[in-house]
Amino acid sequence: MIKREEIYARACGSLVGGVDSPVRAWKSVGGTPIFIDSAAGAVLRDTEGAEYRDYVSSWGPMILGHASPDVVRAVSEAAARSSSYGAPCVGEVELAEMIKGRFPSIDLIRFVSSGTEATMTALRLARGCTGRDRIVKFAGNYHGHNDGLLVSAGSGALTHGVPTSPGITAASARDTIVARFNSMDSVRRIFEESGGEIAAVIVEPWAGNMGLVPPAPGFLEGLREITRERGALLIFDEVITGFRVPEGGVQNVVGVAPDITCLGKIIGGGLPVGALGGRAGLMERLSPIGPVYQAGTLSGNPLAMASGIATLKSLTESAYDRLERAASRLERGFKSAAGRAGLPIAISRLGSVLGMFFSESVPSDLESVQATRGDLYPGFFHGMLERGDYFAPSAFEAMFVSAAHTDEIIDATVANSEAVFAKLANSL
Repeated sequence: MIKREEIYARACGSLVGGVDSPVRAWKSVGGTPIFIDSAAGAVLRDTEGAEYRDYVSSWGPMILGHASPDVVRAVSEAAARSSSYGAPCVGEVELAEMIKGRFPSIDLIRFVSSGTEATMTALRLARGCTGRDRIVKFAGNYHGHNDGLLVSAGSGALTHGVPTSPGITAASARDTIVARFNSMDSVRRIFEESGGEIAAVIVEPWAGNMGLVPPAPGFLEGLREITRERGALLIFDEVITGFRVPEGGVQNVVGVAPDITCLGKIIGGGLPVGALGGRAGLMERLSPIGPVYQAGTLSGNPLAMASGIATLKSLTESAYDRLERAASRLERGFKSAAGRAGLPIAISRLGSVLGMFFSESVPSDLESVQATRGDLYPGFFHGMLERGDYFAPSAFEAMFVSAAHTDEIIDATVANSEAVFAKLANSL
C-alpha cells in the first residue's frame, strides 16, 4: 500500500505539478489526488486499496468499463505480434471501415494519436483547402491544446482560470475568432465582418468541456447553412460525443453533416488515438495524395487499432440499451435526491454522457455556465469521494457511464448523493 501523500510528493519531484494533465492535480476541488493502481468494470482501486465507482471513465473512452475481457484479449494478442510497426497494418483498414459504417459523412479517414492532433490536422486541412487563414471557435469549447484553439477554451484551461494560455503568439490568437455558443447572431456578425477570411468553423456539437451543454434548436443547422453559403468548412469535434449514442455521433442524431469530423476516445478503447474524416475530395488534399502535410510514427498503432476494433464490436444494441438504462437511472436518481434535499440542480444528458449544474436550468453558453454555483462542486466531489464515488475533479467536466455500471452500482451512488446534496443544501 502506498499513501497518496507519499506518491504525490514523489510525483511532484519528477513530474510537472505531480501530474501529466492539469485537471488531475485537483487544484479546483482541493486535496491530494488519488493514484490509481488498477481498475475493473466500473470500479477503480487506488494505491491505498480503496475502491471507487468510476464516473470519469478515463474522460470518456472506457465505454465498456475497465479491463473489458474482449479488449484485453485483443490488445494482448496484438502486443504479442509487436507494439509498433511504423508501417501499415490491417487493423487500420478494419477500424476505418467500422467508423465509416457509422458516419455517412466520412469517406476517408486519417488516424492520429490524440484528439489534439485530430483537430490540429483538421484546421490545417481546412486552411489548405480554402486558402484562408482564420478559424471560428466557440467560447468554452475545448479542442485540445493547439495554440490557435486555446483561446477562450473550456476543460482544464477553464478550470484553472487560464482560458488563453501564455505561449500562444499574437499571430495565432489573431487568426482565431471566438463566437458565442448557441448564438447564430454572433456567428453571422463574424461572417459579415470577416467571411472572406474564414477557413472553417469548429464546434463541439454538444459542448462537453463546460459541463455538457446541448445545442439550441436550429444552431447546428444554422452553422451548416452559413458555412456552405460563405465557402467555409464546418468541423464537428466529436471526440467526446462520438459513439456515445447508438447513432454513432451527434451529426447523425440531428441530421447535420459536417465537412470534417474529429474523433478519439472510444475509437481507441482506452489507448491513445484520434482520427479525422470527411468526404473523399476533401481528405485527398492530405499527403501523400495532396499537398497538406501530416505524419506520425505511431499513427494507426496496432495496439490502439486492436483496442478500438474490439470496443466498437462490443457496442451492440444490447450494450447501448444497458448504457441508456444506467445513464437515465443516474439522471433520475440525482434529480430526485436533489429535489428531496431542496437543492437546485439541472442535468443534461446525451446518451451515456451527463452534465450536472448547480442551477435551476441547463446553461446555454459559457457565460451562463459560469453563472451557476460552481463553488458547490468541491463539496459534492469530496462528499461523493468519501463515500466511494469518483467524479471529475472539476465542475466543468462531464460524467461518463459505462456498460459495466449495473443498477446496483448506480443505486449505491444515488443513495450516497442523498447525504451530500442535503449537506450542500444546508450550506446555501
